[in-house]
Amino acid sequence: MKKSIGLLLLLPLMGAEPAGYKYWSAAELKSMAKPLSNKNDAITSSETLGKFGPDRALMIHREGSGQAELHESDADVMVVVSGAATIVVGGTMPGSKTTAAGEVRGPSIEGGTRQKMAPGDILHIPPKTPHQLMLEPGTQITYFTFKARE
Repeated sequence: MKKSIGLLLLLPLMGAEPAGYKYWSAAELKSMAKPLSNKNDAITSSETLGKFGPDRALMIHREGSGQAELHESDADVMVVVSGAATIVVGGTMPGSKTTAAGEVRGPSIEGGTRQKMAPGDILHIPPKTPHQLMLEPGTQITYFTFKARE
């Protein structure tokens, strides 16, 4: 009898996830790409998947090149789910402007490093680092981004 009572007390603990824990399977991330495609006929569409204090997780779909951007306090950790693009990282952003608190945008990057991105690739872009995604005409990319406050 004592063994069965102890087992019953453990059962609720075995299935409980810790507060703040979240798991996204590769299949789940891939299935999210289709609903984002052509959302609102925009070049870029995104969906917030979760918020964790100042950090957040997003699924982003692009069907065209984006602006150059820089985040004052947030790092971006990106995981490519599908498609391909080239990221330009580093350098300077001439003609850039603050568009929101801690967010800077510009038309392009000068002097950055180019890196091709493909499914399964993982990138970390530290705060205060200019970056811009460039897509060839007719291509698209979907990626998971975790924005972490550093």
